[in-house]
Amino acid sequence: MNFIPLPMILSGPIVRRAEPNQITIWIATSKSYRIHAEIYRITSSNETSSFDYESIQTKCETKRIRMGKQLFIHLIQLSPYRDTFPTDTLLGYNIHFQRGSELQDLRSIGLLSQDNPESITYGNLDYPTLFLNSSAQRCNVLYGSCRKPHGDNEDTLSTADILLEKEYNNLLVRPSTLFLMGDQIYADDVADPLFPVISKLSEALMGAREPLELIDVRLNQESFKTALNQVNGRQYVMEKFCHFTSSHGSNHLMKFGEYAAMYLLSWSPHLWETAQEYGLFEHYDDCVKKNQIYFVFPKEDRYQKENKNEEIRLRNRFTEHQEALISFQHSLYRIRRLLANIPTYMIFDDHDITDDWNLSFRWKENVKNSALGSHVVGNGLSAYWAFQGWGNAPQSFNDKFLWLMKTYFKMLSVGKITYQEEWKNTLWNFDSWHFVAPTNPKAIFLDTRTQREYSQEPRPEKFGQLIEETIWAPKLISQEGWGRVTHSLFESEWKSGSPLMIISATPLYGLGLIETFLHDYVYPLRVLGVNVHTRFDFEAWKYNGKGFTEFLEQVAAWKPNRCIILSGDVHYASAVKAAVSFQNGQKLTIHQFTSSPLKNMSFGGLWGILMKQIMALNAIKRKNNEIQRVCTPSYNIQEVGKNITPNSYLWRDIVSYQTLENNSIMETNNNLGLLMIRRRAIKNYLLNQHHKFIQP
Repeated sequence: MNFIPLPMILSGPIVRRAEPNQITIWIATSKSYRIHAEIYRITSSNETSSFDYESIQTKCETKRIRMGKQLFIHLIQLSPYRDTFPTDTLLGYNIHFQRGSELQDLRSIGLLSQDNPESITYGNLDYPTLFLNSSAQRCNVLYGSCRKPHGDNEDTLSTADILLEKEYNNLLVRPSTLFLMGDQIYADDVADPLFPVISKLSEALMGAREPLELIDVRLNQESFKTALNQVNGRQYVMEKFCHFTSSHGSNHLMKFGEYAAMYLLSWSPHLWETAQEYGLFEHYDDCVKKNQIYFVFPKEDRYQKENKNEEIRLRNRFTEHQEALISFQHSLYRIRRLLANIPTYMIFDDHDITDDWNLSFRWKENVKNSALGSHVVGNGLSAYWAFQGWGNAPQSFNDKFLWLMKTYFKMLSVGKITYQEEWKNTLWNFDSWHFVAPTNPKAIFLDTRTQREYSQEPRPEKFGQLIEETIWAPKLISQEGWGRVTHSLFESEWKSGSPLMIISATPLYGLGLIETFLHDYVYPLRVLGVNVHTRFDFEAWKYNGKGFTEFLEQVAAWKPNRCIILSGDVHYASAVKAAVSFQNGQKLTIHQFTSSPLKNMSFGGLWGILMKQIMALNAIKRKNNEIQRVCTPSYNIQEVGKNITPNSYLWRDIVSYQTLENNSIMETNNNLGLLMIRRRAIKNYLLNQHHKFIQP
């Protein structure tokens, strides 16, 4: 393909880890620049409604890694020369770029112009801003998960930008932090019209084609070589070669450049503009004419009927995806401005790599033993590190890790794969994706994907008169994993008796009726080999009683004086309060808030009708009521009646669900959570596509 010149800034700036002694800003560029930044203290005059800007003497260190010919990832770390950055006041920043004699900054490239609709500033501010919150008794946090470009309805992450636009100078209301809690991208579920664009941008970013046929020689066969680059052409390879289990893997990302392109397209409008300028978007009929769409049934006389039906299905799917992408693209100007103005912390869930990632011991072993599957996971983890993980906790990645990344991707940019085994093993075995965000109160982000523990002991299942044995669901964090989490938490100078936020991609407390419905009806069918499709994975903490118990015991051992758990994943929002009592007399109160999805409604059609009916019944059953449960010494979690206390139990809890304004205990529309922590109260709101607050 012809060389596509990419814009100077591919994505960013994005404010990442921010604390009084250091502020980190992430940015991706298409060329190598020497970058430095400066910080300003901003004060306002009530009389003139104007702002004064005082430069803060700052030491700036920028780390840069070339991930491709036209892809450079920069991490800008700013530290004050004296004392610390001021808290509870607006801080502005500017970024300067130097390449030879060429000098530019955010203003000269047009991002700070108040007359420019693409500006990344609010109101009449001269710079993008952030602030460092000093009090755990007054904290506003935005949180959400599950954002798919072609997901149904509007992108509710943009409502955060609308909120900041309105309250940018009101620090009592303006959120100080954004938590993205998983599925920032959908690597396994890529829109048909977007797939050819990603393929072309991938090569433009990397400068060379990633030779996957060197990883798996079967890809040299002409049929696979062609299908791999066609819309709808990857399902077979993902299932049979990679051993992935996504049911939507026909356009699955495989190459690093594809993962990178998806991140850039998810966070910034720049590459969308480039794609339109160079005509990278194709209509369905043009794709068919150019042989860019894979048909399972070829256009042969013997498959005429099957091919026609498949053609209708793919045409309709392509058109639906095309329409859904329009609103997503329009929201990206707000998303770019939002991310430039609020410290953002991110953790992966499965779709950031692939659906069902590390779902079971068998899944993990099958993929790990697949040369191609393990390589694709390595690409996904590399992209996660470059676009998410590095900015969360830069200190977690030592010089050896950075050298390996630099060396591997330097060679990949010229089409060579070297240090592949070392690179892959380093990523597969890395055990410190969890991190502590320096918010106030502090937040510990859990890795519930790579630190799992699997049991091989049989588990009995009964369905009617049939009895079968299956395996236990995994513990989402092993005991060794909890040890590393605990070490990180106390190394961060968090102290027992302080408030704590815990971010778990999947909720500790889900909605019991949904989980019971899955366990009692859907799960046994799967055990018996029936191919039951469900939008839920059996990966809730509840499905492994021992893992659930270890979570409670670990938090109780930390002894926070206020425990808040934030979660996503499940494609609904809810608010739960749990009072836990252990048999040794220790007590623990948990506030669990879930926000999902940002853009990927799952409860449409028949599923929506079914689930809404279930939840309507649940609301009637649970309203003004409490669920009381116990965990037996054999780690079975079971509901019990009031005033019933078994003689022997590990813990018991009283769970209450908060109802929303629609008298339901869950919200299934796209939503973004806003948590307001105060000295005597915790208020949770949901922002929706109509820019309204839904308050429990």
